[in-house]
Amino acid sequence: MRGTRPRTSGRYLLLSAAMNRTLYTLLFHLGLPLVAVRLFLRSRKAPAYARRIRERFSFGLPKMQPGGIWVHAVSVGESIAAAPMIRELQQRYPQLPITVTCMTPTGSERIRAMFGDSVQHCYLPYDLPWAAARFLRKVQPRLAVIMETELWPNHIHQCARRGIPVALANARLSERSARGYARFERLTRPMLGELSWLAVQTEAEAERFRRLGARPECVSVTGSIKFDLSIAPELPVRAAALREEWQATQRPVWIAASTHAGEDEIILAAHRKLLEQNPAALLILVPRHPERFNAVFELCRGAGLATVRRSAGEPVSAQTQVLLGDTMGELLFLYALADVAFVGGSLVPNGGHNLLEPAALGKPVLSGPQLFNFLEIAAQLREVGALREVLDAPTLAVAVGQLWEQPEITREMVEAGLGVLRANQGALTRLLDGLAKQIG
Repeated sequence: MRGTRPRTSGRYLLLSAAMNRTLYTLLFHLGLPLVAVRLFLRSRKAPAYARRIRERFSFGLPKMQPGGIWVHAVSVGESIAAAPMIRELQQRYPQLPITVTCMTPTGSERIRAMFGDSVQHCYLPYDLPWAAARFLRKVQPRLAVIMETELWPNHIHQCARRGIPVALANARLSERSARGYARFERLTRPMLGELSWLAVQTEAEAERFRRLGARPECVSVTGSIKFDLSIAPELPVRAAALREEWQATQRPVWIAASTHAGEDEIILAAHRKLLEQNPAALLILVPRHPERFNAVFELCRGAGLATVRRSAGEPVSAQTQVLLGDTMGELLFLYALADVAFVGGSLVPNGGHNLLEPAALGKPVLSGPQLFNFLEIAAQLREVGALREVLDAPTLAVAVGQLWEQPEITREMVEAGLGVLRANQGALTRLLDGLAKQIG
């Protein structure tokens, strides 16, 4: 009896997993008209969404050299985070082709800008079993690496069927996201059980993955590779030269980066308060999504602020009050231009964005309180005084103004932030060593 029960239980679990995956697939097929409507609506603001649609169904994929490493980075943020790992994989395995997929036009542009023809690139097809199977027949990877928490049941199952190991790299899972996955446990548990390795950022997140169904022996805490960010030495030099060209070496400059809808009004209100105290103040405003560039430009002009667009190549003059950062791939450079950095996605319930980029550039870091996607990083920065959180336009204006007026506080925040980065580096090496074991 003891010998038969596990086999019966195993068959039941496999059948149950297949049934739930089938239901999920059926619902996905039924939802395709809504997917088409969403693509159409997004294409009205960002025309690139109307292009290369066939790739999203695994048709018209570019020619691929099979047998290498497939890396999936859903959008811009994950692509930037994956870049050091991809470059190291290219160094370690020069004989293996690397295929990088994403889901958004901005992610695609970033991948092409960073790697050109040195990697194979296409959109990842939608999570339909036949589309996933066509994609895998084309690419035939020896290893699949999914960045952070972009989990697709059919893609993972199709890999498992073919014996392709799947690693979740730099994985993060907030308590909020874990509760969401737990609502679909019958789909989530077998999916996580098919992952070969989960390289997780923190122990708290590792425990969440285990509770949801990841095999304990396949979960490792490797830390966040975002701490291994390296800044090109010429970047601050270029930024200093441009400030000199603007005749703005003595002007107080701050940046509000990766902003979302609902935040720009708060930031502009804070900037108006700063201008009352210091008419020479300059704001660099960088919306997160390109489809918002025009709307934010009109918002700045509607607020009566003298605004120039980075993309237009217009010079920043003494009369310029706002520089709109409406270019792609320049965020680190724009951070380097500023004296104080505010990281967006944090005054609205979006979860925040990478706080370590401005810290690595030696900038004091401000954010709103909505940081649920970066709880561990935010806690470390906050604990040593490298991060200040603001709630609204008045508190943001006070914080920026204080950092301009009190350089000793700025120096303390900068040193504390750099210390957190130094103390946490090494995650990239641990991740690469773990991936090497999966490649075999």
